[in-house]
Amino acid sequence: MADGSFWNDQEKAQSVLQDVKSLKTWIEPHEEISERLKSATELDVLLADDSEPEMAKELETEIESLGSALDSFELKSLMRGSDDFRDAQLEISAGAGGTEAQDWAQMLMRMYIRWAERKGFTLVMLDESEGEEAGIKGAVLEIRGQYAYGFLRAETGVHRLVRISPFDSNARRHTSFASVFVYPVVNEEINIEIDEEDLRIDVYRASGAGGQHVNKTSSAVRITHIPTNTVVASQAERSQFKNKATAMKMLKNKLYQAEIERRNAEKAALDATKAPVTFGSQARSYVFQPYTMVNDHRTELKIPDVQKVMDGGIDPFIEAYLKQEASSTTAAA
Repeated sequence: MADGSFWNDQEKAQSVLQDVKSLKTWIEPHEEISERLKSATELDVLLADDSEPEMAKELETEIESLGSALDSFELKSLMRGSDDFRDAQLEISAGAGGTEAQDWAQMLMRMYIRWAERKGFTLVMLDESEGEEAGIKGAVLEIRGQYAYGFLRAETGVHRLVRISPFDSNARRHTSFASVFVYPVVNEEINIEIDEEDLRIDVYRASGAGGQHVNKTSSAVRITHIPTNTVVASQAERSQFKNKATAMKMLKNKLYQAEIERRNAEKAALDATKAPVTFGSQARSYVFQPYTMVNDHRTELKIPDVQKVMDGGIDPFIEAYLKQEASSTTAAA
């Protein structure tokens, strides 16, 4: 960066700046924690010779704060995958079950929106398909922030809801399912070749809020990648051109993730001693009645406060998943 010709190549310069920013997110917290730990140790030595209640209280507070900072840094250190630093594309789809399943899909969408807001991440709604009576049939969100994908990839899988349905006049207990898939948002440096001849592009009128313009023009775009039967759609923008660009980006994300999964499957097949990378039939269950409990079936972590989880409190599940993954990787090595 100190080179006089650094800014001659703007594209390369921006890439270097991004690398520097990424490295600083590791170096700066490490240096800050190290300095705070050094100061706390020095204070502890002073208190050993001369007890000062005020200083002792200050040290206790600092130790507690350092513990939280170390926990956060440890969690981040578990996200060292090649794509973990990227933004995330999160796709929610209602399972069979009509209105009840569609309402559950919308509840999950709200849960992830609340989580993203708490993290200070930027959220963009790329596509949303409303249910006939309530809820949504599906939605695609882009969550932008450092390590968004590293956090959210733990959410991929089938999510099960058990509750007394508000849509059942007989107040019976229902079980509903919704699937969640998370993809890394790939940048232009990732070369995913897409042949135009392999695409079927359809335009249609966008649904939902958006005013007269959205309802009267065919601005929404759906793209089907014929060789893989991968379908993406975007109706977030009023411009058909912008929606097409967004849909192409979504398609690129999906094809990139599919290629990663294919390579992982091949690697797992060659290494018979390594457990396959699967999530099972369901990742997590959310029970509202007759008791309240959220149970992650992969880590066996259980949290009884279901309302707190639905308000975006999913960090304990993410942390447990990442720690289990890291432990499995170490054991396999």
